[in-house]
Amino acid sequence: MRLARVALLAAAFVAVAVLFPFSSAGTATERVAVSISIDGAIGPASARQLKEALKAAAERNAEVLILQLDTPGGLVTSMREMIADILASRVPVIGYVAPAGGHAASAGTYILYATHVAAMAPGTNLGAATPVEFGGLPSLPGGEKDGKDSGGAGDAMMAKVTNDAVALIRSLAELRGRNGDWGEKAVRQAASLSASAALQEHVIDFVARDTAELLQLADGRTVDVAGKKEVLATKGLQVETLDPGWFIRLLAVITDPNVAVLLMLVGFYGIVFEVTSPGAVAPGVIGGICLVLALYALDLLPINYTGLALMLLGVAFLIVEAFNPTVVLGLGGVAAFLLGAAMLLKVEGPGFAISWAVIGPAAALTLGLALLAGSYLWAARRNPPRIGGEAMRGLPVQILDWQGGEGHVLALGERWRAKADDPIAPGDRAEVTAVNDLVLTVRRRDAGNDGAGNDGAKQ
Repeated sequence: MRLARVALLAAAFVAVAVLFPFSSAGTATERVAVSISIDGAIGPASARQLKEALKAAAERNAEVLILQLDTPGGLVTSMREMIADILASRVPVIGYVAPAGGHAASAGTYILYATHVAAMAPGTNLGAATPVEFGGLPSLPGGEKDGKDSGGAGDAMMAKVTNDAVALIRSLAELRGRNGDWGEKAVRQAASLSASAALQEHVIDFVARDTAELLQLADGRTVDVAGKKEVLATKGLQVETLDPGWFIRLLAVITDPNVAVLLMLVGFYGIVFEVTSPGAVAPGVIGGICLVLALYALDLLPINYTGLALMLLGVAFLIVEAFNPTVVLGLGGVAAFLLGAAMLLKVEGPGFAISWAVIGPAAALTLGLALLAGSYLWAARRNPPRIGGEAMRGLPVQILDWQGGEGHVLALGERWRAKADDPIAPGDRAEVTAVNDLVLTVRRRDAGNDGAGNDGAKQ
């Protein structure tokens, strides 16, 4: 029996040793292409999505990463981060402008130039990569302005920014063997090209109708991946699409500067409401979460801290206005808030600009709430409510029992000790004139004295 057990164990080990290499070989020979789609403005969420996709592609030993682009442009900081990740990637990246009707404008053009293989779908376009100055600093919104400035200092700044952008796109063109002259034209003159024209100008490598044709046309091309020459073997690859996770979707929402500002307002007022009304809990929890999300989003954006300080100062003025009405603080708070919003972003781009259609009403609503709260507080100070004994003065009471100048009365549903200077008997109508040490001073109300001004007291 003992020998039989040993034999069975040995057979099991041999089976595992034999089967495991086959399983590993099967996994190693599974060839895939990872695909992601960036649809919208280039920003922190796009950079995070590409970074995670490159990491996943490396872990899956993917042959290539397909980066499908349809973007109007975006933030320079995020664009440069994405370009750096592509250049450092050990997985070849195929840039693909799709679907039909899509475009890779402004920052998208630079990213497409950085990819190892560049392709476009029919009916797409790219270009319009002229830097544009917003708030004194450059952006890449896709040629919405011509980059001209009437001042000499502005001209000098824009010349520096434009030359820097030209140098970037030329260096990418030299690295990937693409048309650097047209790249400079796209930067200096905001030039654009259709898919077929881009192929003729040697800006892209080919035009592909879909992903299957894209992989077929990319097959056999030699690319430089992290300093090493590699021949792509992409024909017939299985495509694995990576959808953005919940965090990237959340990041795409909160990094909209308008959403970040609104979250900051909700956060501040939620915390203020919790401090002034302890025990509500929900406003404090919601306000704290919103404030943390707003600060995280603003930390990812290229913000001007002077503008942020002005906005916070404006909110503080409006909060003080609500508790100490002066009108001046309210108007000053709105002015500081709007000035801060105008200065908040160092650079702006498509999808990353302050919308006055959002910020203006938010500021007006905040001022309105502050003035409304202040008006109620002012009215309360001018006509303070009666409390304690003052609130009971003039209250009608019912005589329960009486002897001499003292007795008991029923007031507010409770039995009270009472005294009176005038004779009173059970059944008489009386009212409270004063309260002293929980003893009510009452007087008789004549049946004919219902507000006529004659006390008519019986002697």
